[in-house]
Amino acid sequence: MPLNRRKFLKKSAATGAGVAIAGAAAAPAAEAAETGKPGHPVKRYSLTVMGTTDLHGHVFNWDYFKDAEYADKAGNAMGLARISTLVEQVRKEKGRCNTLLLDAGDTIQGTPLTYYYAKVDPITAKGGPVHPMAQAMNAIGYDAAALGNHEFNYGIETLRKFEDQLDFPLLGANAVDAKTLRPAFPPYFMKTFHVPGAKPVKVAVLGLTNPGIAIWDKAYVQGKLAFPGLEEQAAKWVPKLRSMGADVVVVSAHSGTSGTSSYGDQVPYVEDAAANVAKQVPGIDAILVGHAHLEIPELKVVNEQTGKTVVLSEPLCFAERLTLFDIELVFSKGRWEVESVSASLRNSNTVADDPKITKLLTDEHEKVVAYVNQVVGRATETLTTVEARYKDAPIIDLITKVQEDVVKAALAGTAYASLPVIAQASPFSRTSQIPAGDVTIRDLSSLYVYDNTLVAKLLTGAQVRAYLEYSAEYYVRTAADAAVDVEKLTNAGGRPDYNYDYVSGLSYDIDIAQPAGSRIRNLTFGGAALDDAQQFVLAVNNYRANGGGAFPHVATAKELWSESTEIRTRIAEWVTAKGVLDPKDFASVDWKLVRDGKPVF
Repeated sequence: MPLNRRKFLKKSAATGAGVAIAGAAAAPAAEAAETGKPGHPVKRYSLTVMGTTDLHGHVFNWDYFKDAEYADKAGNAMGLARISTLVEQVRKEKGRCNTLLLDAGDTIQGTPLTYYYAKVDPITAKGGPVHPMAQAMNAIGYDAAALGNHEFNYGIETLRKFEDQLDFPLLGANAVDAKTLRPAFPPYFMKTFHVPGAKPVKVAVLGLTNPGIAIWDKAYVQGKLAFPGLEEQAAKWVPKLRSMGADVVVVSAHSGTSGTSSYGDQVPYVEDAAANVAKQVPGIDAILVGHAHLEIPELKVVNEQTGKTVVLSEPLCFAERLTLFDIELVFSKGRWEVESVSASLRNSNTVADDPKITKLLTDEHEKVVAYVNQVVGRATETLTTVEARYKDAPIIDLITKVQEDVVKAALAGTAYASLPVIAQASPFSRTSQIPAGDVTIRDLSSLYVYDNTLVAKLLTGAQVRAYLEYSAEYYVRTAADAAVDVEKLTNAGGRPDYNYDYVSGLSYDIDIAQPAGSRIRNLTFGGAALDDAQQFVLAVNNYRANGGGAFPHVATAKELWSESTEIRTRIAEWVTAKGVLDPKDFASVDWKLVRDGKPVF
């Protein structure tokens, strides 16, 4: 993939890498405050770096799945329209010319709004629309954004079109051409803040993304892009930025702080490496953290080489929070030095939507609302995910049934057509519901909230057993005589709901009184004990097929077939073809929780 040369890029003769250079901060310019003894003034300058992350297509405070204003128990509000109001408040407080606005990635996937402009009315079509997220972020005046892993979900063509529609750079120092290993996106952005009466302040922003892209979106990036570790790329670029005269270095990293990975040992890099970068790489002042969907107002990490403190902050996802890094600089010995950095958060629920954004994107929003409210079938009864984490729920069986049918049809006439097809699905949502009566695209989208696609993998019975044992680690070990609290029964070791899998077509018990690794009991296929040598076709989403969640065997298993159509779309097609959504057509009780052989429920 050739190096992207946009209008705001210059080619660095020293590095050969794409470098985003912005001009001076807009007037009115800031004055350097002077303190110190009479006749020996000390010049100071205050800079505020604002940041968002994991916007996931949220422009308005709207829940497309519920067709209503967004609301949660904590009273949060979300959307770029709210962020726009907060940003303008900060710019008035601090002086627009003393601020910088960044994002840490995952922008163009996550809501029906982003799906619509990727697939239904795609931005890649000739004469196609400008992406709503590009319109909003341009209007708000972002200075730069890091690439998130979900930026790659719709393929490189969609990502490049989105990039082209932005008025600011998408940064990814560790997103490199697979062949040349040269940056495929601008690694950094630099902005000069002119301060009357003093030397200008140069601020560099280094963008880092997630190595897991190589696994999760392998179908799009394999052989084209590579994603080295954040630590090694930061160690490469931060000294370069300092040598170019950067007085302040901020990292925008689509990577959490835990130092752990969800993809096991499939790549030799850490998924959530932001704190590692702060510890290991000298010369960084602040890190805007993303990816983990956590709220971290301020985290101080000491660099192991210099002993200096690096300040990290992660604003809550979906534009629910805005991070502020307040950076104080002092002019000493002919140069600016960072004296202190502090971080704080502002809450989107404290402000109203910015009318500028509302006016700009109401038409696009209303198109998507109409789209998701299309009726595609009729349900004979209400289906819900409320108990799907600990009981075999018909609503999840709908997913596995659709996946089984699609894969069986795809393999018809092949050498694998006679093999039994089993299917995997996860209880993504705890609140999804398909009500009795009319079924809309919105109802089905709320059931399958990710843009995953379908893959067929070849596994043995022994491998399926190991897969189920790994999945069963999701449950907290609970003694046979202990009270069962369903709120404390799941997510053992912090495992999220989307990394717990049902597997259809088999029958099995999960004995939660037993230690992890010894929980699958009475595993049968076709009424007989499972034969470890039996071959199965597993219908599995691409995230899991590529190693997401680090389930055993599946990532290395032989791939028999795959497609680019979203599973969500396949569900809508299946329901549309049936016309009637009746559990008798898809529901089955395949598994149950037990303790010492006795059912928990």
